[in-house]
Amino acid sequence: MQAAKQEALSTIGQLPEDADMDEIMYRLYVLDKIRKGQDAVEQRQIVTSDELKREIESW
Repeated sequence: MQAAKQEALSTIGQLPEDADMDEIMYRLYVLDKIRKGQDAVEQRQIVTSDELKREIESW
């Protein structure tokens, strides 16, 4: 997996030149959430869809 800084720079580099700071921050936020999700999957910190359905039904 790429280093966080390189991933961020790559993401910013793909934005249009007129992207504002809100767009940049949003893209970096989404990148961070994807990265954390991938890490959770690798560490098997996941919930199956059946487990999630049971949890929702208990609400």
